[in-house]
Amino acid sequence: MTMMQTSENIYSFEDYCHYGDESDNRYELVDGRLVLMNPPSFQHLLIAKFLESYFDRLIKEKSLPFLCFKEAGVRTGWRKSRISDLYIIEANTIQELLNQSAIVESPPLLIVEIVSPESVTRDYRYKRSEYAALGVDEYWIIDPKNERITILLLEEGLYEETVYSISDTLVSRLFSKLNLTVKQVLVSGNM
Repeated sequence: MTMMQTSENIYSFEDYCHYGDESDNRYELVDGRLVLMNPPSFQHLLIAKFLESYFDRLIKEKSLPFLCFKEAGVRTGWRKSRISDLYIIEANTIQELLNQSAIVESPPLLIVEIVSPESVTRDYRYKRSEYAALGVDEYWIIDPKNERITILLLEEGLYEETVYSISDTLVSRLFSKLNLTVKQVLVSGNM
């Protein structure tokens, strides 16, 4: 998703949770400023849809107490909130948030971001440091252009990364029985 700063106003996290501008626009909160998120590509949406279905099926088959959400918010700092492409969180975390904005303040168990040409620095650098500081245990960066998936696992507050190429099978800490290749994920973005 492309980002574009839309306002010089400084917003608190609470202001952001209740912000509305009578449009269907989606914003991230970055250092108190609203940043417009442009619509993703269809390739991006297809990959996210595939992974959401895959994770939902895995969660159901294993009877895991998790929920998978696409394009939901994650508070990453005092005046910061990101919209992740996909995340998995413990189901009981959502119970008390049902009637609130779809933004969690506790760390999801796993976050997935799909890189677009405009989001390279944001996904590989900024979100990486924000998610590590929040305590997100597992962070996937899917990079269709470079045909790779980077899986970052939190170790003593910092991410240790493993880069998987097209023929590799992914290894997840959260899903020990994962049977998914980079190729399967990337092909899902094609028609």
